[in-house]
Amino acid sequence: MKIVVIGGTGLIGSKTVERLRKRGHDVIAASPNSGVNTITGEGLAEALSGTEVVLDLANSPSFEDKAVLEFFETSGRNLLAAEKLAGVKHHIALSVVGTERLQESGYFRGKLAQEKLIKASGIPYTIVHSTQFMEFLGGIAQSGTVGQTVHLSPAYVQPIASDDVADAMADVALSAPANATLEIAGPERARLSELVARYLKAMKDPRTTEADVEARYFGARLNDRSLVSDNNPRLGSITFEQWFAKSIQPT
Repeated sequence: MKIVVIGGTGLIGSKTVERLRKRGHDVIAASPNSGVNTITGEGLAEALSGTEVVLDLANSPSFEDKAVLEFFETSGRNLLAAEKLAGVKHHIALSVVGTERLQESGYFRGKLAQEKLIKASGIPYTIVHSTQFMEFLGGIAQSGTVGQTVHLSPAYVQPIASDDVADAMADVALSAPANATLEIAGPERARLSELVARYLKAMKDPRTTEADVEARYFGARLNDRSLVSDNNPRLGSITFEQWFAKSIQPT
């Protein structure tokens, strides 16, 4: 089966491509560097010729409100239009658990716009909502840093390792379209401020964390339901400790 992975050289994309190729499929890792650009449309028709399944794993290069909305709307329209012409049978997109609950955030407004385009396209689809990636903990810490203190919400999170995400995306790619939204999450639930404190301690980072219910998460105020799934998610198997031991080398 021919499968095109948009954003196929990124964190999740590269791992998903590897898994699908190991299963014997013809996989194109599409990105602007490989001549496939969903914003300009360059290379889309050629890449999608004869393709049965498309996974959209691309992310906006900018998190600025206007730019992120334009990215997801333009990319989504161009990609879905090219898929219709090519006769693609299954469109899969990776989105975020809580997208519809976090509309204070420009990023999540962009993701919701992307999802609406998919649902209205007429192409059989599966949207996968994932909880936050463990690989993003450093960036989350940085986003809340003022001086030597990291101000973060104490709301619950249930982070998932990128390897577990890639396993799920590969399985979805080889399954029938759900025409629905599926959810995936990590095996453990923790408070964001406490988890980042564990991460910083393990990294031997001198910054301290401070739980602040008013702290914004990329523009949105969180509560204990915002970033976790109670919708019978597929659970990953990799714990924070296992992920850290395998993936991170403290400086």
